[in-house]
Amino acid sequence: MIAVEEPSLDDVYAVVEEVWTTFLGSDEPILPAFEPQPGPIEGWTAAVTVTGAWEAMVLVTLGDRLSRTMTGRMLGIADDESSSEDLTDALGELVNVIGGNVKSLMAGPSTLSLPLVAQGAISTTSHLEEACRVDLTWSGDPLRVTVCVPRAEGEHR
Repeated sequence: MIAVEEPSLDDVYAVVEEVWTTFLGSDEPILPAFEPQPGPIEGWTAAVTVTGAWEAMVLVTLGDRLSRTMTGRMLGIADDESSSEDLTDALGELVNVIGGNVKSLMAGPSTLSLPLVAQGAISTTSHLEEACRVDLTWSGDPLRVTVCVPRAEGEHR
C-alpha cells in the first residue's frame, strides 16, 4: 500500500534552509517570500520522483539569475562562466539532496530517482496534485519547492 501523506510546510522549509546553507553558506539566508510569486517562475526546474511506501515528485524552480549564481557558488566559478552542463549538474545535486531529505521524513522504504533538470517548466503527471509549496527568496530572487503526491482514490480534478 502506498502512503498518501504530505510533508508539512515547516518541514519542507527546514529541509530547504538546511540544504541551502550547507551548499551556499549562511551569509545570505534563504527567506520565506513575503508574497508568493504568482504563476510560474521563469528559469530552470529540477525534479526527482520518490517511489515505494511513499510516492511523490519534488520540484525545485529557480529563475535564471539565481540558477547561475547558485551554480557559480557551488562550483567555485564566476556566475557568467557556468555552462548548461554546470547548471544541470548543480541543480540536479540540489534537488537530489532536497528530495532525499524530504523522502527521509516520510514513511519508507522508498527510493529516489535520478534528477531531471530542464530550462523551463517540468510538468507533473495527471495523477499527481500539489501537496505542499514553499515560496522563498534568496538575495532578492525567487525560489520555489513543490511536493506533489498522488491524488487520493476516487478524487478527480
